[in-house]
Amino acid sequence: MRLWVTGYRSYELGTFGDKDPKIKVIKYALHQTLKEQVDNGLEWVITGAQLGIEQWTIEVVADMKKDYPQLKLVVMLPFKQFGSQWSEDNQAKLQKLIAQSDFSESVSTKPFQSPIQLKNYQKFMLAHTDGALFFYDTEFEGKTIFDFQVVTKYQTQTPYPLVQVDMYQLQEYASELEEKMNENRYDY
Repeated sequence: MRLWVTGYRSYELGTFGDKDPKIKVIKYALHQTLKEQVDNGLEWVITGAQLGIEQWTIEVVADMKKDYPQLKLVVMLPFKQFGSQWSEDNQAKLQKLIAQSDFSESVSTKPFQSPIQLKNYQKFMLAHTDGALFFYDTEFEGKTIFDFQVVTKYQTQTPYPLVQVDMYQLQEYASELEEKMNENRYDY
């Protein structure tokens, strides 16, 4: 099974820096959700490299591979030179994350030229995955709305499972993580 994972950008979640406590909760939620998917046959996690959910997914999957060596990680970029306008630190982090993947490539062989490249990226992701995991809540819109709309339209024509983690579920994961940390049962 191949799973497309995406969701909110870091700025949409109001996270600042790698030490933000919200990131610990999100990574815990990613780990728990992906672990369930692995138990159901997940073999390939396919994500992009946007700042936020996608980069945290790369970090979580890279860590999970210690316990699940059969799990493969693919980082697909929508176009060449993706992230080139980012700060030097974010560009360096992007390269480090891509190096942790089993495979990485750009859907478009050219630098960004038009939004059609993003639509082609969405088509590629749908064509090369068996389902999706979105950290996205329709009550709190963000850029993921475009991917969500494409997936829900695609679902009208093709069976394509979509697992959504919304804000309510993130709050549940936060409570669960806090309880485990208080009992010294989890250190992520």
